[in-house]
Amino acid sequence: MKNYKLTIQYVGEKFQGWQKQTSTDNTIQGKLESVLSLMAEEDVKVDGAGRTDAGVHAYGQVATVKLTNAKNPRDIKFYCNKYLPQEIAVVNVDEIYPRFHARLNKSVKVYQYRINNSGVRNVFENRFQCNLDEKLDTSKMKHAAETLMGTHDFTSFSSNKNSKKSNERTIYSIDIEKIDGEIILTFKGNGFLYNMVRIMVGTLIEIGLGQRSMKDIGRIFAAKKRSEAGFLAEAKGLSLVEVIYEE
Repeated sequence: MKNYKLTIQYVGEKFQGWQKQTSTDNTIQGKLESVLSLMAEEDVKVDGAGRTDAGVHAYGQVATVKLTNAKNPRDIKFYCNKYLPQEIAVVNVDEIYPRFHARLNKSVKVYQYRINNSGVRNVFENRFQCNLDEKLDTSKMKHAAETLMGTHDFTSFSSNKNSKKSNERTIYSIDIEKIDGEIILTFKGNGFLYNMVRIMVGTLIEIGLGQRSMKDIGRIFAAKKRSEAGFLAEAKGLSLVEVIYEE
C-alpha cells in the first residue's frame, strides 16, 4: 500500500464544505473519494488537512490517500483533473512516507479573508470577497488583532456547541493589509475551530466600524460564550491558502 499527498485547489461556493456527509454527495472530500475510488477500483478514504466550511475556498488544501495498488503520481493527478468538477483541481501529487497524515501531522495553517471596502462591487472578484461599504478603521483592527494572537481558549470564537476536545489554539500572526480598497486579513495558526476565522473577522470588522472596543477581546475570551464575540463573516471571503508541515 502506498501513501500519497495531494495539493488541491477549489472554489467552494457550489459545495457543502470539505467534509463528506451522509445527507449529500456535494462535498469536496466526497467528490475526491468518488473519483479516486473509480481510478483505484477500490473504496478509498481521503483525509484533508482542514475541514473548510460550505462556501469557503482553497488555494492549497492538502490531503492524503492510501492506495492498495501503487500508482504513478502523474497518473493520479491526470485522472483526478479529468473527472473532477471544474471547480476542483489537484495541482500536485507526491508519494510520501506511510505514516504521513494530512490532518494529524503537526502543521501551520494559513487562511486569508478578503474584504472589498471600496464601495463598488468587483464583478470579477465578487465570489471571493465580502463586500462592505462602510469604511473600516484598519488601525483599530490591527491593534485588536494583536490581542487575538498567542495561545488562548477560543471557545467564544467557535460555532461548535458540543466539542469535548480542547478549544485551545495558537495564533502565530494576523496580518492586515489595505490594497486599493481591499482589506486582506491573513491568519497563521496551529489549528482553527469550526467557524473560528470567520468569527474573528466579524469581531475585527465590528471593531473597525467602532461598534465595539478593542478592549472587548479579553472579555470575549474570558466569557467562553459564542454570543459574546462578533458576527459570523460571509464564507465566500475566506480561503485556505497554505498548509505548512513541520519537518
